[in-house]
Amino acid sequence: MQTTRPLLPEAARRVAAWCVVFLLVAGVAAVGIWLCVVFKTAVTPVLLALLGTALLGPLHRRLLRMKVQKSLAAALTCVAVLVVVGGATYIVVAALIDTGDQIVASLRRAGEDIAAHLGAAGTSLDDLAKNAKRLLEKFGGTAASGVISGLSVVGQAAATAVLALLLIFFFLRDSDRAVGTLRSLVPRSVGDTAEAMGRRAFEAVEGFMRGTTFVALVDAVLIGIGLLVLDVPGAVGLAALVFVTAYIPYLGAFLSGAVAVLVALADRGFVIALWVLGIVLAVQVLEGNVLQPMVQSRTVQMHPVVVLLAITAGASVAGILGMLLAVPLTAAFFGVIGELRSRYQPPGDATPADPD
Repeated sequence: MQTTRPLLPEAARRVAAWCVVFLLVAGVAAVGIWLCVVFKTAVTPVLLALLGTALLGPLHRRLLRMKVQKSLAAALTCVAVLVVVGGATYIVVAALIDTGDQIVASLRRAGEDIAAHLGAAGTSLDDLAKNAKRLLEKFGGTAASGVISGLSVVGQAAATAVLALLLIFFFLRDSDRAVGTLRSLVPRSVGDTAEAMGRRAFEAVEGFMRGTTFVALVDAVLIGIGLLVLDVPGAVGLAALVFVTAYIPYLGAFLSGAVAVLVALADRGFVIALWVLGIVLAVQVLEGNVLQPMVQSRTVQMHPVVVLLAITAGASVAGILGMLLAVPLTAAFFGVIGELRSRYQPPGDATPADPD
């Protein structure tokens, strides 16, 4: 009996098979992202509620250990959210309002000084600084003509926040049913695997949210103290800006640090600006080498390149909201991948330990 030779060699068939798998995964991911964009009004509160549940889970579990009834514990946790988030929002907004004019004026003077030192190359910066007020007035006029549209956006944001808070309540109260719900959605043969993947993904998001909040608070306090000691105008507002932008890893620290240095350069001179730059860099070194490894040692640790790519992709899909959600979702994805590798990777294929 004559055997038929395969049309392609073994290596080519393997590459083709992996290409098919990649195309299928990419297609499913693209459809999922498209559906999320189409139904963003419903998806956004769910994602925000999941992040809030991950951040507030320890408080809810502590209340349950104190024998508080489930619904009451979830309600008390949501009240704590309103008090803490509302208070923090008030402090941040008040600080930015009180010092916003100083920061903007300092940034304008810094742009003019840089343009003066750059000469002809700085003409565009100089023009931008001179026309900043005109641009703001034009933007304000445009915004005033679209008051109804602006109110609609504010109303939509308020509705999203209220819905997310309600979802946090139900997610916390019914968290014990999550495992059963997940198992009911998958075949019985893969129930254990699906449960493990879900737990690992949620643990990754939970660790990211708690760790990022702690790091953001430490960064804001340390940089704020440094700015106050150096008598930089708008120090409280700049510290608030550091806290808010810390939820966008790497990119947020760069932006807030650059604003602080430019404000110090405009109002306090070159030497103080160098001191501010030194403080910002020292805090970032402390964060990268001490805080991040300490608070995220039990969760998924991602390479900075992966984080930056995730932020870029999130921004291209959903703007600022996408930038905020991209990293925790990526952390959940890597948590699932880690669980699958630990379950299905053959023992002989384990990566050898680095001798260093």
